[in-house]
Amino acid sequence: MKKLVKSLEEVIKLCGLQDGMTVSFHHHLRNGDYVLNMVMNTIAEMGYKDIKISASSIHNAHAPIVDLIQSGVVTGIDTNYMSAPVGKAISEGMMKEPVIFRTHGGRPAAIETGELSIDIAFIAAPAADAYGNINGVDGPSACGSLGYAYPDAACAKKVVAITDYLVDHPLSPISIDQTKIDYVVKVDSIGDPKGIVSGTTRITRDPVGLTIAKYAAQVIEYSGLLKDGFSFQTGAGGASLAATQYLKDIMKKQNITGSFGLGGITGYFVDLLEEGVFKKLLDVQCFDLKAVESLKKNPNHQEITASFYAGPHTKGSAVDNLDVVILGATQIDTSFNVNVHTDSNGYIIGGSGGHSDAAAGAKLAMIVAPLFRARLPIVVEKVLTTSTPGDTVDVLVTQRGIAVNPKNAILKERLIEAGLPIVDIEVLREKAERLTGKPEPVSLGDKVVGKVVYRDGRVIDTIRNVK
Repeated sequence: MKKLVKSLEEVIKLCGLQDGMTVSFHHHLRNGDYVLNMVMNTIAEMGYKDIKISASSIHNAHAPIVDLIQSGVVTGIDTNYMSAPVGKAISEGMMKEPVIFRTHGGRPAAIETGELSIDIAFIAAPAADAYGNINGVDGPSACGSLGYAYPDAACAKKVVAITDYLVDHPLSPISIDQTKIDYVVKVDSIGDPKGIVSGTTRITRDPVGLTIAKYAAQVIEYSGLLKDGFSFQTGAGGASLAATQYLKDIMKKQNITGSFGLGGITGYFVDLLEEGVFKKLLDVQCFDLKAVESLKKNPNHQEITASFYAGPHTKGSAVDNLDVVILGATQIDTSFNVNVHTDSNGYIIGGSGGHSDAAAGAKLAMIVAPLFRARLPIVVEKVLTTSTPGDTVDVLVTQRGIAVNPKNAILKERLIEAGLPIVDIEVLREKAERLTGKPEPVSLGDKVVGKVVYRDGRVIDTIRNVK
């Protein structure tokens, strides 16, 4: 069977694209991705209109989507995360239909049940052979795990692998195999792997961040969960990485070996694996090039699918076996609801990703955040957008104190006994407002520009346009 096609134009015709269809993309090359723009520009040049984009995430590199919305080529977006350039246009009401925001676990569930139907999946494949076996660890654009592309490959009506590194059949190792791929297209470059780097990916040196990190590690130490077999997920922000460093020291001192680290994997997590602090890494996306290299060479660093990571309807997802997760916030309110979708002015700047998935699954879901940023309080009376419901959040750690959700009285007692600075979350809000002043209410319009869909398929909030 001949699968190798000479051009994007030819493969789009072979796949039978029509106006009104849905095309999908994955985001493992993150801000270094070339494929989404390359394909969508080709679709525009071929004269198609009313195309829906399903992308696991949309980053700064995808700002050209804005022009395609203006011209009517793109009329719908379904995604888990949206960075500021496209988010600004959406927030100002440019698109007629609201963006559907899902979670990293909710998206594969929607694809697998048919709620989200994909006509053509375009998969950025760092390495491929002519029969469509692909992986993410070889080639000049190696990005590591292809975890978010698996449901698209399994369920889309047509699947196209786009690669800049074509090898003899059979490719080895294989992440997504040839039985899922309809066509293969060779291009000059699918992206810049340096763009996969997420957040700071460096341990913070800021005294505020270090204080938060130390408290976070102590919360874990005294939670009752830190013992052999401990499992853990954290992000790539500076304070989260510093907390991981403090936690590593505690685990080594107490001779504790963790079972697995989960989620988006950084080089710092690779260090924990190589030093024997954790036995395994379960990797749905690589956050830096050290993680990419580790996935390629270390059999204890395992690639997993988005469904394996956080699918709510699977026979077992990794987040459901998670002890502790450290997460961030743009806002958290006095009911512990967390906003990671919009900034304090109501503009879309992010999305849940795996935030609400991990919070729902973990035994201890911890938010780490400064009390205020840019003279604006993080702790507020009511968040502008609920991304993660407060009943799945256990602790907020700030530099001015630690608030424990009242649902978790036993944890609160343990942390008080350990001498940690435990305060009511209302006290943190009042402290923030004394320092920054009470923020003016944000004036939003009546148009719904985004729907926040929880991991189980429920719409838990809507995002309105900014004026």
